[in-house]
Amino acid sequence: MLTGLKEVINEARSKNMAIGSFNTPNLECLQAVLESAEELDVPVIISHAQCHEDVAPLSVIGPVMVELAKRSKVKVCVHLDHGEDIEYCKRAIKLGFTSVMIDCSTLPYEQNVAITKEMVEYAHANNVDVEAELGALPQREGGEGKVAANPSDLYTKPQLVPDFLRQTGVDALAIAFGTAHGIYKSTPVLNVDIISKVRRLSSVPLVMHGGSGISKEQYKEVIKLGIDKINYYSYMSYAGYACAKKTVEAKSEDFFHNLALNAKNAMKENALSTLKVFSGRE
Repeated sequence: MLTGLKEVINEARSKNMAIGSFNTPNLECLQAVLESAEELDVPVIISHAQCHEDVAPLSVIGPVMVELAKRSKVKVCVHLDHGEDIEYCKRAIKLGFTSVMIDCSTLPYEQNVAITKEMVEYAHANNVDVEAELGALPQREGGEGKVAANPSDLYTKPQLVPDFLRQTGVDALAIAFGTAHGIYKSTPVLNVDIISKVRRLSSVPLVMHGGSGISKEQYKEVIKLGIDKINYYSYMSYAGYACAKKTVEAKSEDFFHNLALNAKNAMKENALSTLKVFSGRE
């Protein structure tokens, strides 16, 4: 069933778990995630990132996401991930998305506040929830990097959180504490003290971006400290790619639909194991 961001987060909190938020730029990703959530009977978020516009235009994939969410046996929030401008976010809202992220995290603080506040006013008038971000990940969703002399310079400054929430009224806040988008080339080192400090200052739902590729122990730790929503995509997508590659290498000829089915099943296996960790079943 199609629901909002606050509703799925509240259900996750009631079950002492974090909600998984998966980018789903094609049908196989959508099937993998929704089948996994239904098998485990847990709420889930399916997301479209603006950087995937070339992969799957919002006008094409958006209606499919909304329709499949409505048909699902579990609560599903349809979310726009890393919306780079208000107009794109508005397009998602008009298509029936129940949540949007406006990402102004690389802009000066005052601009982040002003644009986020404008987005919240529009979204709330349309009964849609809003996520924003304070701090920035060293590698952006689309793969481009943000250079910093010291990686900790990009981390969320907890002391800014109360003012940001007061001025913007956002429903969820993404914080930066050492994760990154994409495939990790080395083991990530997380500054989890930032989670604790932010949680002491506010009860706002907290989001971890760059959620792929960390250990089960790290997932459990950040959830215990107060992370409510974990964004996950890269490692699930890679599982599909690796399976398709293996299929191609094993046969001299085949059909694309077989590759797609095998990739979907591999992504489902990855999503299923991930949701088990997020829900405390592993």
